[in-house]
Amino acid sequence: MKIGVVCYPTYGGSGVVATELGIQLAKKGHEIHFITYSQPVRLDILEPNIFYHEVNVHDYPLFEYQPYELALSSKMVDTVLTEGIELLHVHYAIPHAYAAYMAKKILLEKGKYLPVVTTLHGTDITLVGKNPSYKPAVTFSINKSDVVTSVSESLKKDTLSSFVIKKDIEVIPNFIDIDLYQIEDRCNRTQIAPNNERIIIHISNMRKLKRIPDVISIFHRIQQEEDAILLMLGDGPERERAEQQTRDLGIADKVKFLGKTSEVRRLLCMSDLFLLTSENESFGLVALEAMAAKVPVISSNAGGIPEVNVHGVTGYLASPGAVEEMAAFGLSLLQDEEKLAQFKRQAFDHAKKFSIEKIVPMYEAAYEKALAAVY
Repeated sequence: MKIGVVCYPTYGGSGVVATELGIQLAKKGHEIHFITYSQPVRLDILEPNIFYHEVNVHDYPLFEYQPYELALSSKMVDTVLTEGIELLHVHYAIPHAYAAYMAKKILLEKGKYLPVVTTLHGTDITLVGKNPSYKPAVTFSINKSDVVTSVSESLKKDTLSSFVIKKDIEVIPNFIDIDLYQIEDRCNRTQIAPNNERIIIHISNMRKLKRIPDVISIFHRIQQEEDAILLMLGDGPERERAEQQTRDLGIADKVKFLGKTSEVRRLLCMSDLFLLTSENESFGLVALEAMAAKVPVISSNAGGIPEVNVHGVTGYLASPGAVEEMAAFGLSLLQDEEKLAQFKRQAFDHAKKFSIEKIVPMYEAAYEKALAAVY
C-alpha cells in the first residue's frame, strides 16, 4: 500500500508516534511518503520504502501569516498524483485534516478519490480545537474524514462531548518498541548515583500543564526520608521557575536539569521511579516509555493516564496537585525493595500490551476500512 503521512515533524508525541508508525509500516513492505515542512526528527530517509516530500511555504509580504494550509494541500495533491498515493493518514485535526479535505476535493475534480484517515492526539481537541476560532473547522475536518482514530478512550470521550461528531471514532492506543528499552548492559547507575542513591526521573516539555512545581515538591518530600536524586529531562517555560524552587528548598545539589537529551533510554534504565504530575494528558506516552524500561510510575489520574498506569500494579495514581499522596506512594515503593522489584516487573509486563507489533495491525485494519469505503 502507498500511504501518505502528514504530521508535525517535531519532538512532540504526535510527531514521534506518526514517524515510528511510518517506519514500522515501511518495514512491513508498505511505501510510506512523509509530507511535511521539515524532515521528522526520528526519520531516516535512507531506509527502504520511506520517502520525504517537503512543503515549501513562500514568504509574500502581502500575507501577515503565510498560508501553510494552502501549500500543504497543494503538496498533497502533487504527491498523490506523482507517486500514486492510495491513502492519506493525517495526524492532528488542525491543520492537517482540514488541508487533507481540500486536497481530497481537488483530486476529486481530477477523477481520483483519496481516502483520509485522521488520528486525534490530544491538544488538537483539548486545547486548539475548543478555541471558538477553530472549533467549526475541527468539527468539519473530523466529520469529513473516512476513518477517525483516537489515541485513548479519554480523548474519544472529550471529542464527542466537545464537538458534534457524526463519525465513529476508533481507539487505537499509542505504542512502543519494547526492544529499544532493553539496554541493561549499558545501565551504569554509579554515573548518576555514586553513593547508591535512589534515582527519580521526570520527562516533559516543562509547560504549565505538566505541573512542574509538583514534581519538585514530591521529590523534596521523598528525599527527607530516602537518599535520592531527581533527574529532570526536557526544557520549557517552567524550567527556570523549577530551578529556583530547588534553590529555595535547599535541594539544588540533588536535582539535575539535563535539558533535551538523546540519552533518555539510558537514563530511564537507571531509574527507580517516574513522576508524571500533569493536569491533563491524552495518553501519557512518556509513562509507557518508563514502564518499558521497568520503571514504576507515580502519576496524576488526569485524562488518558489511567489507561496506561494501572493503580496498584504499574505504579500509583492520585488527583492532580495531591503532592503529599504522591510522595507517600513513592516512599511506599522506594522503602520496600521487594515491592519495588514486583512493580518493576508488573510495569514491564503491562508495557508489552502496547508493543508496536500489536498496534500496527490495528492501523492497517483502519486503512483497509478506509479503502473499502471507496470501492
